[in-house]
Amino acid sequence: MKETDETIHALQTACRRMPAVWDGRASILEMKNVDYPHWKQMEWMGFYFQYLCEKVFQGIWSMPGKRYGRTEFDAFGQMSWDFKAHAANTQRHTVITNDTEAITSTLDDYGYYGLVLAVGMVEYNDEEATFKFWHDRLKGEMSVYEENRIMRGAPSRTRKTEFALEEIHFICLDEDMLSECSGSFQEGLRNADGSPRRPKVTINIRRIPDAALIATESWKNHDQS
Repeated sequence: MKETDETIHALQTACRRMPAVWDGRASILEMKNVDYPHWKQMEWMGFYFQYLCEKVFQGIWSMPGKRYGRTEFDAFGQMSWDFKAHAANTQRHTVITNDTEAITSTLDDYGYYGLVLAVGMVEYNDEEATFKFWHDRLKGEMSVYEENRIMRGAPSRTRKTEFALEEIHFICLDEDMLSECSGSFQEGLRNADGSPRRPKVTINIRRIPDAALIATESWKNHDQS
């Protein structure tokens, strides 16, 4: 079952309370100061969007959402939803969503799976990686991910330092729509302990059917504050 028009309108109204520009340092400190559990994550942008959604959508949706096994969706109303943020100024236009089995199960149960997708322009770390070193010092310890990266001899990812929000899309996908724009991620890969990683669904946002886009809130004409 899809969300009602009244619910979508309430969500659009609520998301206008989100800031238009997310500075990486300020966003991480804001999450840290309220003990948000994901403030140490390298991909702070996506977790900050989740943090903002949990603040402004409170009372409209249940958060977190339904759980399937060890997989939990970000929100639930009439269907399961996830919150994702994506850089517009990139050559890659796929978004990693959630566990394949969980998405299949929620489609079976409710007929639809939803994404709240924030899209905007991203700025990246300088060549000296000052943002990465600042974040590492703030965390005070090296993550398991970073330790494994160093052991593999893999280069460090370039960190995002700022996100300028342009649009938030509310996307409602049934099984047929999802098949038009999805692929898989992590198939055949293994965790550090050798266990296989559960495959996740990736969505090519340029292939999302028009019928799946149920609402868009734009910041392009909003004050950048």
